[in-house]
Amino acid sequence: MTTSALSTTGLTKRYGERTAVDGLDLELPTGVVAGFVGPNGAGKTTTMAMLLGLVRPTSGTAAVLGHPIDHPSAYLHDVGALIESPAFYPALTGIENLRVFATVGGHDPDRIPALLELVGLEGRGDDRYRGYSLGMKQRLGIASALLGDPKLLILDEPSNGLDPQGMREMRDLIGRLAGSGRTVLVSSHVLSELEQVCDWLVLIDTGRTLYQGPAADFLAGSDGLAVAPERPEDLLALADLLVAGGHLVEVRDDHLMAFMDGDAKRAAAAVNRAAFDAGIVLVELHAQRSSLEERYLSMVQGGAL
Repeated sequence: MTTSALSTTGLTKRYGERTAVDGLDLELPTGVVAGFVGPNGAGKTTTMAMLLGLVRPTSGTAAVLGHPIDHPSAYLHDVGALIESPAFYPALTGIENLRVFATVGGHDPDRIPALLELVGLEGRGDDRYRGYSLGMKQRLGIASALLGDPKLLILDEPSNGLDPQGMREMRDLIGRLAGSGRTVLVSSHVLSELEQVCDWLVLIDTGRTLYQGPAADFLAGSDGLAVAPERPEDLLALADLLVAGGHLVEVRDDHLMAFMDGDAKRAAAAVNRAAFDAGIVLVELHAQRSSLEERYLSMVQGGAL
Protein backbone atom coordinates (compact mmCIF):
# COMPACT_ATOMS: atom_id res chain seq x y z
CA MET A 1 0.00 0.00 0.00
CA THR A 2 1.35 3.41 -0.95
CA THR A 3 1.96 5.96 1.79
CA SER A 4 1.69 8.90 -0.61
CA ALA A 5 -1.44 10.12 -2.30
CA LEU A 6 0.71 11.81 -4.92
CA SER A 7 4.34 12.63 -5.55
CA THR A 8 6.31 14.55 -8.18
CA THR A 9 10.01 14.80 -8.97
CA GLY A 10 11.27 17.64 -11.13
CA LEU A 11 7.83 18.05 -12.70
CA THR A 12 8.07 20.73 -15.38
CA LYS A 13 5.73 22.19 -17.98
CA ARG A 14 6.76 24.76 -20.56
CA TYR A 15 4.63 26.50 -23.14
CA GLY A 16 7.14 27.84 -25.63
CA GLU A 17 9.39 30.20 -23.70
CA ARG A 18 7.03 30.39 -20.71
CA THR A 19 7.59 27.96 -17.84
CA ALA A 20 4.33 27.27 -16.01
CA VAL A 21 5.70 24.61 -13.64
CA ASP A 22 9.42 24.56 -12.87
CA GLY A 23 10.96 21.39 -11.40
CA LEU A 24 8.22 20.79 -8.84
CA ASP A 25 9.01 18.25 -6.11
CA LEU A 26 6.02 17.19 -4.00
CA GLU A 27 5.15 14.40 -1.58
CA LEU A 28 1.56 14.42 -0.33
CA PRO A 29 0.64 11.88 2.36
CA THR A 30 -2.69 10.11 2.38
CA GLY A 31 -5.57 11.27 4.54
CA VAL A 32 -4.74 14.99 4.71
CA VAL A 33 -6.63 18.07 3.61
CA ALA A 34 -3.88 19.82 1.70
CA GLY A 35 -3.95 23.45 0.67
CA PHE A 36 -2.25 24.13 -2.67
CA VAL A 37 -1.21 27.74 -2.13
CA GLY A 38 -0.05 30.29 -4.64
CA PRO A 39 -1.16 33.43 -6.49
CA ASN A 40 -2.92 33.28 -9.84
CA GLY A 41 -0.38 32.14 -12.42
CA ALA A 42 1.76 30.24 -9.91
CA GLY A 43 1.22 26.93 -11.72
CA LYS A 44 -1.45 25.34 -9.53
CA THR A 45 -3.97 24.51 -12.25
CA THR A 46 -1.28 23.30 -14.65
CA THR A 47 0.09 20.97 -11.97
CA MET A 48 -3.35 19.56 -11.26
CA ALA A 49 -4.00 19.07 -14.97
CA MET A 50 -0.76 17.09 -15.31
CA LEU A 51 -1.67 14.91 -12.33
CA LEU A 52 -5.02 14.15 -13.98
CA GLY A 53 -3.47 13.28 -17.33
CA LEU A 54 -5.01 16.32 -19.03
CA VAL A 55 -1.66 17.96 -19.80
CA ARG A 56 1.57 16.19 -20.73
CA PRO A 57 4.65 17.27 -18.72
CA THR A 58 7.66 18.66 -20.53
CA SER A 59 9.94 16.78 -18.14
CA GLY A 60 10.02 15.16 -14.71
CA THR A 61 7.98 12.36 -13.21
CA ALA A 62 4.93 12.02 -11.00
CA ALA A 63 2.74 9.34 -9.45
CA VAL A 64 -0.84 9.43 -8.20
CA LEU A 65 -1.97 6.76 -5.73
CA GLY A 66 1.17 4.83 -6.55
CA HIS A 67 0.73 4.86 -10.34
CA PRO A 68 2.83 6.94 -12.79
CA ILE A 69 0.90 9.71 -14.48
CA ASP A 70 1.77 8.44 -17.96
CA HIS A 71 -0.78 5.67 -17.25
CA PRO A 72 -3.77 7.66 -15.93
CA SER A 73 -6.21 4.80 -16.59
CA ALA A 74 -4.57 2.96 -13.68
CA TYR A 75 -5.69 5.52 -11.08
CA LEU A 76 -8.33 7.89 -12.43
CA HIS A 77 -11.16 5.64 -11.23
CA ASP A 78 -10.00 6.46 -7.68
CA VAL A 79 -9.69 10.20 -8.28
CA GLY A 80 -12.42 12.85 -8.28
CA ALA A 81 -11.72 16.34 -9.58
CA LEU A 82 -13.26 19.74 -10.05
CA ILE A 83 -10.98 21.79 -12.28
CA GLU A 84 -12.07 25.36 -13.07
CA SER A 85 -15.82 25.78 -13.68
CA PRO A 86 -18.02 22.66 -13.66
CA ALA A 87 -19.70 21.83 -16.98
CA PHE A 88 -23.27 20.57 -16.86
CA TYR A 89 -26.33 20.54 -19.11
CA PRO A 90 -28.31 23.72 -18.32
CA ALA A 91 -31.70 22.25 -19.28
CA LEU A 92 -31.30 19.17 -17.05
CA THR A 93 -31.93 19.05 -13.33
CA GLY A 94 -29.17 18.48 -10.83
CA ILE A 95 -30.17 14.84 -10.41
CA GLU A 96 -30.39 14.29 -14.17
CA ASN A 97 -26.93 15.76 -14.66
CA LEU A 98 -25.47 13.49 -12.00
CA ARG A 99 -27.16 10.47 -13.57
CA VAL A 100 -25.52 11.31 -16.89
CA PHE A 101 -22.10 11.55 -15.24
CA ALA A 102 -22.72 8.33 -13.30
CA THR A 103 -23.61 6.48 -16.48
CA VAL A 104 -20.60 7.80 -18.39
CA GLY A 105 -18.24 7.04 -15.50
CA GLY A 106 -19.73 3.66 -14.64
CA HIS A 107 -20.70 4.80 -11.14
CA ASP A 108 -23.60 3.72 -8.95
CA PRO A 109 -26.50 6.20 -9.42
CA ASP A 110 -27.95 5.11 -6.08
CA ARG A 111 -25.27 7.28 -4.43
CA ILE A 112 -26.79 10.47 -5.84
CA PRO A 113 -29.31 11.28 -3.04
CA ALA A 114 -26.64 10.87 -0.34
CA LEU A 115 -24.20 13.01 -2.30
CA LEU A 116 -26.76 15.78 -2.76
CA GLU A 117 -27.31 15.76 1.00
CA LEU A 118 -23.57 15.79 1.66
CA VAL A 119 -22.98 18.89 -0.50
CA GLY A 120 -26.05 20.71 0.82
CA LEU A 121 -28.32 20.36 -2.23
CA GLU A 122 -30.98 18.13 -0.72
CA GLY A 123 -34.36 19.36 -1.90
CA ARG A 124 -32.81 21.13 -4.92
CA GLY A 125 -31.91 18.12 -7.04
CA ASP A 126 -35.07 18.45 -9.14
CA ASP A 127 -34.29 22.10 -10.01
CA ARG A 128 -32.83 22.76 -13.44
CA TYR A 129 -29.13 23.54 -13.48
CA ARG A 130 -29.67 26.85 -15.29
CA GLY A 131 -31.41 28.19 -12.20
CA TYR A 132 -28.62 27.29 -9.79
CA SER A 133 -26.58 29.98 -8.08
CA LEU A 134 -22.80 29.94 -8.49
CA GLY A 135 -22.37 28.29 -5.09
CA MET A 136 -24.93 25.60 -5.95
CA LYS A 137 -23.14 24.92 -9.24
CA GLN A 138 -19.86 24.48 -7.41
CA ARG A 139 -21.46 22.10 -4.91
CA LEU A 140 -23.02 20.07 -7.72
CA GLY A 141 -19.57 19.89 -9.32
CA ILE A 142 -18.16 18.44 -6.11
CA ALA A 143 -21.03 15.94 -5.93
CA SER A 144 -20.12 14.85 -9.46
CA ALA A 145 -16.47 14.45 -8.44
CA LEU A 146 -17.58 12.22 -5.55
CA LEU A 147 -19.69 9.82 -7.62
CA GLY A 148 -16.94 7.21 -7.65
CA ASP A 149 -16.20 7.56 -3.91
CA PRO A 150 -12.62 8.63 -4.74
CA LYS A 151 -9.56 8.11 -2.57
CA LEU A 152 -8.16 11.42 -3.82
CA LEU A 153 -10.27 14.54 -4.40
CA ILE A 154 -8.74 17.45 -6.32
CA LEU A 155 -10.51 20.82 -6.16
CA ASP A 156 -9.23 23.80 -8.12
CA GLU A 157 -10.37 27.15 -6.69
CA PRO A 158 -13.75 25.82 -5.43
CA SER A 159 -14.51 29.15 -3.70
CA ASN A 160 -13.73 31.29 -6.75
CA GLY A 161 -16.42 33.92 -7.31
CA LEU A 162 -18.43 33.04 -4.21
CA ASP A 163 -19.75 35.61 -1.76
CA PRO A 164 -18.62 35.42 1.91
CA GLN A 165 -21.53 33.15 2.86
CA GLY A 166 -20.82 30.86 -0.08
CA MET A 167 -17.13 30.72 0.83
CA ARG A 168 -18.01 29.72 4.38
CA GLU A 169 -20.34 26.98 3.14
CA MET A 170 -17.63 25.70 0.80
CA ARG A 171 -15.09 25.68 3.64
CA ASP A 172 -17.47 23.67 5.82
CA LEU A 173 -18.10 21.25 2.96
CA ILE A 174 -14.39 20.62 2.42
CA GLY A 175 -14.04 19.86 6.10
CA ARG A 176 -16.82 17.24 5.83
CA LEU A 177 -15.17 15.60 2.81
CA ALA A 178 -12.07 14.64 4.76
CA GLY A 179 -11.79 11.46 6.75
CA SER A 180 -12.08 7.74 6.05
CA GLY A 181 -8.64 7.83 4.47
CA ARG A 182 -9.66 10.21 1.71
CA THR A 183 -7.09 12.82 0.68
CA VAL A 184 -8.25 16.26 -0.43
CA LEU A 185 -6.05 18.64 -2.43
CA VAL A 186 -7.64 22.07 -2.74
CA SER A 187 -6.06 25.04 -4.46
CA SER A 188 -6.87 28.66 -3.75
CA HIS A 189 -5.36 32.12 -3.76
CA VAL A 190 -7.70 33.06 -0.88
CA LEU A 191 -5.32 31.96 1.84
CA SER A 192 -7.58 32.87 4.76
CA GLU A 193 -9.98 30.16 3.59
CA LEU A 194 -7.32 27.48 3.35
CA GLU A 195 -5.87 28.39 6.74
CA GLN A 196 -9.11 27.37 8.44
CA VAL A 197 -9.57 23.97 6.82
CA CYS A 198 -6.18 22.52 5.81
CA ASP A 199 -3.81 20.45 7.95
CA TRP A 200 -1.15 20.22 5.22
CA LEU A 201 0.28 22.93 2.99
CA VAL A 202 1.99 23.02 -0.39
CA LEU A 203 3.24 26.54 -1.15
CA ILE A 204 4.45 27.41 -4.64
CA ASP A 205 5.41 30.54 -6.54
CA THR A 206 6.32 30.89 -10.23
CA GLY A 207 5.96 27.13 -10.57
CA ARG A 208 8.44 26.24 -7.80
CA THR A 209 7.98 24.71 -4.38
CA LEU A 210 8.46 27.08 -1.44
CA TYR A 211 7.21 24.85 1.37
CA GLN A 212 5.42 21.56 1.88
CA GLY A 213 4.50 20.00 5.17
CA PRO A 214 2.09 20.26 8.12
CA ALA A 215 0.26 23.56 8.38
CA ALA A 216 0.99 23.68 12.11
CA ASP A 217 4.73 23.49 11.45
CA PHE A 218 4.59 26.31 8.92
CA LEU A 219 2.71 28.61 11.29
CA ALA A 220 4.73 27.62 14.35
CA GLY A 221 6.98 30.42 15.50
CA SER A 222 4.91 33.00 13.69
CA ASP A 223 3.90 34.75 16.90
CA GLY A 224 5.05 38.32 17.10
CA LEU A 225 4.42 41.65 18.74
CA ALA A 226 2.32 44.26 16.99
CA VAL A 227 3.91 47.59 17.94
CA ALA A 228 2.81 51.09 16.93
CA PRO A 229 4.09 54.50 18.05
CA GLU A 230 1.84 57.42 18.87
CA ARG A 231 3.61 59.56 16.27
CA PRO A 232 3.88 58.07 12.75
CA GLU A 233 7.25 59.80 12.29
CA ASP A 234 8.67 57.56 15.04
CA LEU A 235 7.91 54.36 13.13
CA LEU A 236 11.34 53.90 11.52
CA ALA A 237 13.17 54.88 14.69
CA LEU A 238 11.12 52.29 16.56
CA ALA A 239 11.99 49.70 13.93
CA ASP A 240 15.69 50.42 14.39
CA LEU A 241 15.24 50.12 18.15
CA LEU A 242 13.60 46.69 17.80
CA VAL A 243 16.26 45.42 15.39
CA ALA A 244 18.93 46.55 17.85
CA GLY A 245 17.13 44.51 20.49
CA GLY A 246 17.53 41.37 18.38
CA HIS A 247 14.06 41.21 16.82
CA LEU A 248 13.21 40.46 13.20
CA VAL A 249 10.99 43.33 12.12
CA GLU A 250 8.44 43.90 9.37
CA VAL A 251 6.90 47.30 8.63
CA ARG A 252 3.16 47.01 8.03
CA ASP A 253 1.42 50.27 7.19
CA ASP A 254 1.18 52.20 10.50
CA HIS A 255 2.65 49.53 12.78
CA LEU A 256 5.46 47.03 13.11
CA MET A 257 5.56 43.27 13.60
CA ALA A 258 8.46 42.20 15.80
CA PHE A 259 9.20 38.45 15.78
CA MET A 260 10.92 37.00 18.80
CA ASP A 261 11.89 33.80 20.53
CA GLY A 262 10.74 33.07 24.05
CA ASP A 263 7.99 34.45 26.22
CA ALA A 264 5.82 37.10 24.54
CA LYS A 265 5.02 38.91 27.81
CA ARG A 266 8.69 39.38 28.69
CA ALA A 267 9.44 40.52 25.14
CA ALA A 268 6.58 43.03 25.30
CA ALA A 269 7.87 44.42 28.62
CA ALA A 270 11.38 44.79 27.18
CA VAL A 271 10.06 46.58 24.06
CA ASN A 272 7.93 48.89 26.19
CA ARG A 273 10.91 49.84 28.39
CA ALA A 274 13.20 50.40 25.40
CA ALA A 275 10.63 52.60 23.66
CA PHE A 276 10.09 54.63 26.85
CA ASP A 277 13.85 55.14 27.30
CA ALA A 278 14.04 56.36 23.70
CA GLY A 279 11.20 58.84 24.22
CA ILE A 280 8.78 56.94 21.98
CA VAL A 281 5.19 56.64 23.23
CA LEU A 282 3.45 53.43 22.18
CA VAL A 283 -0.26 53.25 21.39
CA GLU A 284 -0.22 49.58 20.45
CA LEU A 285 1.71 46.65 21.93
CA HIS A 286 0.24 43.15 21.90
CA ALA A 287 1.01 39.59 20.83
CA GLN A 288 -0.29 38.60 17.43
CA ARG A 289 0.03 35.50 15.27
CA SER A 290 0.80 36.06 11.61
CA SER A 291 -1.78 34.70 9.20
CA LEU A 292 -1.01 32.20 6.46
CA GLU A 293 -1.21 35.02 3.93
CA GLU A 294 1.28 37.15 5.85
CA ARG A 295 3.67 34.24 6.25
CA TYR A 296 3.39 33.31 2.58
CA LEU A 297 4.04 36.88 1.42
CA SER A 298 6.96 37.14 3.80
CA MET A 299 8.46 33.99 2.29
CA VAL A 300 7.93 35.17 -1.29
CA GLN A 301 9.44 38.56 -0.55
CA GLY A 302 12.37 37.05 1.33
CA GLY A 303 11.34 38.49 4.66
CA ALA A 304 11.24 37.03 8.13
CA LEU A 305 9.49 33.73 8.60
